[in-house]
Amino acid sequence: MNLQETLSNTVKQAVKSVFNAELESVEFQATRKEFAGDITVVVFPMLRIVKGNPVQIGEQIGQYLVENVKEVKAFNVVKGFLNIEISDAYYMAFFNEIKENMSYGFAEPNSKDKAVMVEYSSPNTNKPLHLGHIRNVILGYSVAEILKASGKKVYKTQIINDRGIHICKSMLAWKRFGNGETPESSGLKGDKLVGNYYVKFDQEYKKEIKTLISEGQTEEDAKKNAPILLEAQDMLRKWESGDEDVVALWTTMNGWVYEGFDITYKNIGVDFDTLYYESQTYLLGKEFIAEGLKTDVFFKKEDGSVWCDLTEEGLDEKIVLRSDGTAVYMTQDIGTAIQRVKDFPDIGGMVYTVGNEQEYHFQVLFLIIKKLGFDWAENLYHLSYGMVDLPSGKMKSREGTVVDADDLVIEMAQTAGEISEELGKLDGYSEEEKKALYKTIGLGALKYFILKVDPRKRILFDPKESIDFQGNTGPFIQYTYARIQSILRKAESTNYAVDISELELHTKEKELLKQLELFPEVVQNAADHYSPALIANYTYDLVKEFNSFYQNVSILGADTDTEKVFRVQLSKAVANVIKNAFGLLGIDVPERM
Repeated sequence: MNLQETLSNTVKQAVKSVFNAELESVEFQATRKEFAGDITVVVFPMLRIVKGNPVQIGEQIGQYLVENVKEVKAFNVVKGFLNIEISDAYYMAFFNEIKENMSYGFAEPNSKDKAVMVEYSSPNTNKPLHLGHIRNVILGYSVAEILKASGKKVYKTQIINDRGIHICKSMLAWKRFGNGETPESSGLKGDKLVGNYYVKFDQEYKKEIKTLISEGQTEEDAKKNAPILLEAQDMLRKWESGDEDVVALWTTMNGWVYEGFDITYKNIGVDFDTLYYESQTYLLGKEFIAEGLKTDVFFKKEDGSVWCDLTEEGLDEKIVLRSDGTAVYMTQDIGTAIQRVKDFPDIGGMVYTVGNEQEYHFQVLFLIIKKLGFDWAENLYHLSYGMVDLPSGKMKSREGTVVDADDLVIEMAQTAGEISEELGKLDGYSEEEKKALYKTIGLGALKYFILKVDPRKRILFDPKESIDFQGNTGPFIQYTYARIQSILRKAESTNYAVDISELELHTKEKELLKQLELFPEVVQNAADHYSPALIANYTYDLVKEFNSFYQNVSILGADTDTEKVFRVQLSKAVANVIKNAFGLLGIDVPERM
């Protein structure tokens, strides 16, 4: 039982003993800086069942706590707020528990819990990954790591959208204009090469539309009748019927893209445990539509199409099978979800990292799976996120105006280098060390800037603003970590045999310990809410608290060996939590900066 639970139980006992009333819950908050205390009980909600003056009620509960909880050394009451002071001995006991625990904050894996599958990235194979994908990828990866840290078994996956008209457009453009170009002959990553032909298709398509309009067709007809589009549609039909030449070209060009994606994922620092391909899943789901028709989950219209009526749930009717018997995206998503549970029987829930424009789709998907009788449908979650904008405006991949993920990572490293050189922080580094550090800082800045924001909010991403060594940024936190490592290197000769158990804590030391104590709870909250932002902003608060401690007390120049040993060990514990927290965000921390 932690201290807050002990205090909560004892406050309830106090209300029962002193006022003969039953209190259902106790409201706590952090004590305001201007008052003495470490944790505050809010008295006002108790007035519903305990009649009287809130100050007097607080005084009587406070006295009961002092007499019955050994960790409570004093209290004061300000209006309806009971501020409780916790003994130094409690915080020292807590510190001794965590100081050597390198995985502090992370729960032990719970074998009784069902596993969670987290899906993220899920790109189309007609273009390279871009800035929008980056938010998806680092968000999904971070949520997977946070769920693991909370004690869950996690499978990280993506479904690669490797079929459909989009890939046929790239294939056709390459066939017409590529002259046999390959990643090797062009020196381009495979995904970039294929993406260039997707842009080329759009350019040629627009030319043909313009020509058809000049010949008298309406814009709407011209868009449907452009020869290059009709040929791409024919190519898709050939692929679906297994045409050898088309399938061979599809296999080759997708292979180029997969290799390119792997390089990008490695550069960004994310991975997957298993992969699904739309070319293998697009026929899944039809059998469950047939089952659902028998049990009245679905109904058939006169034209033969199959629908699910969700009007009672406040939605509308949703098609799950066309009149010609072909599947829609909903059909294959139903089938893929069920297939995943067949593949991994210990899965008890799934998290889909997909932009907020798909919220309705996932509402419908989860409802249908629930109606089909799968109990794990209760644990399906759409990790919805807002788009990423740039100061220069919106991105369009078919026009080639997207911000390429690889280019962005390179640009972030370059910007980190320029700012570091200006600040003169890297004396004595070799060029190789500088290059590695710039990438660590640049990638850390990018990830932190995106992850510190609630996933649902839209982001305006400014690379320069993200690489700032002051304020709520990745580099500021990385710099603080590196500063602590410098302190630890200087303290290597310290005699750690000193007994620190009776130490009287400085206010700044106590505040830092209180912040460290919150970390396991923050990890659990972040897992419960699928929100890396909680981890990011906790880490910033911890770093601010450390810097205040650093500026107000001397660490290596402490008055006594006892103080020095404790402050060095406390600094080390802070660094460990920074490293653990940033690890959950997929961010590396440098030993020197």
